[in-house]
Amino acid sequence: MSDQKLFANGWRSREVFLVATAIAMPISFSTWQALFNNFAENQAGFSGVEVGFVQSFREVPGFLSFTAVLLLPFFREQSFALVSMVLLGIGTAITGFYPSFWGLMTTTFVMSVGFHYFETLHQSLALQWTDKSTAPVVLGRIISARSVAALISFGLIYLFLDIGGFALKWVYVIGGTVTALIAATCWLAVPKFEAAVEQSKKIVLRRRYWLWYALVFMSGARRQIFVVFAGFLMVQKFGFTAGQMSLMFLANMTATIYLAPKIGRLIKNIGERRVLLIEYSGLIAVFTGYAFASEAWMGITLYIVDHVFFAMAIAIKTYFQKIADPADIAASTGVSFTISHIVAIFIPASFGFLWLYSPAYVFLSGAAMAGVSLALALMVPRDPEVGNETTIFRTQPAPQPAE
Repeated sequence: MSDQKLFANGWRSREVFLVATAIAMPISFSTWQALFNNFAENQAGFSGVEVGFVQSFREVPGFLSFTAVLLLPFFREQSFALVSMVLLGIGTAITGFYPSFWGLMTTTFVMSVGFHYFETLHQSLALQWTDKSTAPVVLGRIISARSVAALISFGLIYLFLDIGGFALKWVYVIGGTVTALIAATCWLAVPKFEAAVEQSKKIVLRRRYWLWYALVFMSGARRQIFVVFAGFLMVQKFGFTAGQMSLMFLANMTATIYLAPKIGRLIKNIGERRVLLIEYSGLIAVFTGYAFASEAWMGITLYIVDHVFFAMAIAIKTYFQKIADPADIAASTGVSFTISHIVAIFIPASFGFLWLYSPAYVFLSGAAMAGVSLALALMVPRDPEVGNETTIFRTQPAPQPAE
């Protein structure tokens, strides 16, 4: 689908819906992320073990993301995404009122159900509503929009906490409420769009998607090291406050706003294979750097570079778009989130014990994971398509160009 078609209804277009909802999500999740480590340590009295258990439990809904397809016979994807966003907002808004282990386990689960269902459905809609030729650019814009929202959120969090003196629980309330209000606005103001291709209403697993499954699996493992332990390193080892963490997140978002659209164009110009090779080579260096960082400025630099690499994950999505049956996108997106969360359920908890022994071993394990991803990226063809999913073998002859 071309950019013109995406904007066919002006501000009530598909891309506006994708961007608006992409903006709403990080308002809640950024609030939760920026405050969690300090809230957990200072108000709930958590150590790395409790943090690991809560973070592992947070990923259970991600593991169950495949169940989204089972609800598609009863809910339109677009409406389902908005309901999920409301649930994300509610879970975030009530977090600050329950500073205990079981309180955070419960509120985190509610927030996570909304977050993971929304992410599954939003990614599915983005791949369905964009042409293969323009998808990297559109997805880059979406990531940039998310970063703008996160940037504003982190800036306001800093002002609320360090200047306004707000209690953490009220910052949670503000972030969650804004997300829910944006979802309600999109429900009322944006038309319900029809799917271009009828989506499969059952779970889809295909042998020819195996490399994509493997890339998603390893990406999920790497993400846990960053989300759970890189931030906790800054709080525990370098003594960052919630306000200082927000400032670091501001730097992350500023870099991503500028670079994400450029990364999208880079993928369009040089292909998924080369971008993935760049990403995983860089991640090996980043995780090794975390293991031996001895100064706060080193941790900050690595954290920002690590976060920018997340934008390169667009290449995994567009690789799948090029090799997939269009009717498989919704079902396969749910399956991919489940695959990426298989390791997410046990990595935070198990690595929390490893953290007690040596934080460096946690990050060296992350470097090893990036090495596995690099080996997988070498199997991505330069020009992926149906029948040419990997460099190892073709599942069927590739379509021949017309004479």
